[in-house]
Amino acid sequence: MADETTSSSAEQSFDLLLDVPLKVSVELGGTKLRIQELLDLGQGSILELDRMAGEPVDILVNGRAIALGEVVVVNERYAVRVVSVHSAAERVESLG
Repeated sequence: MADETTSSSAEQSFDLLLDVPLKVSVELGGTKLRIQELLDLGQGSILELDRMAGEPVDILVNGRAIALGEVVVVNERYAVRVVSVHSAAERVESLG
């Protein structure tokens, strides 16, 4: 009986986690700038990123990469199609 109570309590605790909101973002790429270059930025400046056009983008959850995606347009809005999800081991490793 105690095992059933513990199991039920664990399931309820896990169910509570399912409603926790997480920040999801997409990273197109990155670059490094010297402070002077940063200060020189203005309207019309172009930042070249370290990714090629058409290359998969990183999908991040709370700042941690968990998947790769492809940028698409849906109803005139940018969207990302998931093309691969990192393994559970890789996701845990990314937590540091």
